[in-house]
Amino acid sequence: MAAKLPAMRRASFPLLLISLVAGALAVYGFAPFDFWPLPALSLAVLFGLLARTPSVRAGFLIGLVWGLGFFIAGVSWVFVSLSVYGGMAAWLAVLATFLFCAVLALFPATVGALQARWPVSPTLRLLLVIPLAWGVTEWVRGWLFTGFPWLVMGYSQVPNSPLAGYAPLVGVYGVSFLLALIAALLAWSVMTRGRLAQRAWATVTIVALGVGGQALRGIAWTTPDGAPTSVALLQGNIPQEMKWQPEKTLATLESYARMAAASPAQLIVLPETALPLFESDLPDSYRAGLKSIGQQNGGDVLTGLPTGSLQGAYYNSVISLGTAPSQRYHKVHLVPFGEYIPLKAVWGWVIQVLHIPLSDFARGAVEQPPLAIGGQRVAANICYEDAFGEEIIRQLPEASVLVNVSNLAWFGDSFAPWQHAQLSQMRALETGRMMLRATNTGVTAIIDARGHVLASLPLFKTGSLSGEIQGYAGSTPYVRWGNAPVLALWGVLGVGLLVTALRRP
Repeated sequence: MAAKLPAMRRASFPLLLISLVAGALAVYGFAPFDFWPLPALSLAVLFGLLARTPSVRAGFLIGLVWGLGFFIAGVSWVFVSLSVYGGMAAWLAVLATFLFCAVLALFPATVGALQARWPVSPTLRLLLVIPLAWGVTEWVRGWLFTGFPWLVMGYSQVPNSPLAGYAPLVGVYGVSFLLALIAALLAWSVMTRGRLAQRAWATVTIVALGVGGQALRGIAWTTPDGAPTSVALLQGNIPQEMKWQPEKTLATLESYARMAAASPAQLIVLPETALPLFESDLPDSYRAGLKSIGQQNGGDVLTGLPTGSLQGAYYNSVISLGTAPSQRYHKVHLVPFGEYIPLKAVWGWVIQVLHIPLSDFARGAVEQPPLAIGGQRVAANICYEDAFGEEIIRQLPEASVLVNVSNLAWFGDSFAPWQHAQLSQMRALETGRMMLRATNTGVTAIIDARGHVLASLPLFKTGSLSGEIQGYAGSTPYVRWGNAPVLALWGVLGVGLLVTALRRP
């Protein structure tokens, strides 16, 4: 099966341009476009270019340029939050966004550099070293410096690709690795033209992975638990520039009170910081009104608001009001420079540049029980937290449903709200639980246990999304073991590659 791949010593401008375009096009495999085969094709182009270069410098440049195309096309919405809502000068926001994308591009660049001189055969380098390096670097990106797992390749396969069937077993990083393996096989089959045996092996393997994933999609890993619950997810559509203005607070409170009163549901969910004042400043009459609405419906109202005080620790929280005793969840995974400033002695000046209210939240306890509200056991998570599957499963299998509350007004009319909803779809698939998303400006949605959006509200529209949800019990393999099986597999493959490299003359 060995095949000698054509080699190139340097990354010429046409090759770099191809890599750049391939990286940018990969973004269209993600939400809101959902052309899920495209990321595999994009990676096949990248891997094919990398496999032909034994030069560390050329491999690094090809990976870097692919990453620039991918991240500039995919996460340039960071500019909106920095400039439009953060108050940063446009030129500085452009520079900061580019530097952010350039740092992210170092991960595919690292793949290009690592694989270039790995002392194994070219075929083994393409079919194993590159996919393994890709999977590991995406996983590292998911936790390094608190993590940025946005646009991990596995998300592009949710919910319609056959590879989505593997998510309850191996999570998003396992799906990414399988996608990278398919991309490597595609590149190998093209680069070994005339070698029918190699192309047949590649085709059979790709088909087998697709058929296996499709078969796994038919397995019900979890079972319905208890009676269905009626829900109402409120989308207030409060403009970000108005959200924290004191003179607008009363109007915001009245708007959500009217929407809640008009929603006869057992579980009513308001978005992240829907009530723009500390819990201690919430009028007693307003709190009693929300509690009364929950009680009248035989359930509870769950709302986001800051708790604590500026004089001490304060939290980005959700609290429940209604039939059950009031419960709360404090956000654990905070966003650097958005919710807290790391290394204040070095980065404290950022607070003066960005006009972000409440930019020094305290971290909630890592272990927090599900909220027993609305006839369900709710695993609450706030905004960016649903990007971290290994953290979501901390409340499982006790929780029967997942609830995410977010405020994505910071990112305007961009890809960000759709990409964020896709994170929630993956969490539903990984855990075998329905996911409810209540957001300020969208995407507010009800997602079933297989990752499909059952209903959603349009972006930037005020409204209430009503429906019925089913709680689930049981554990998927991912809930039981998290990322451990994938990491163990990568460890075995890594040791095998190291041993192979050491045995070469």
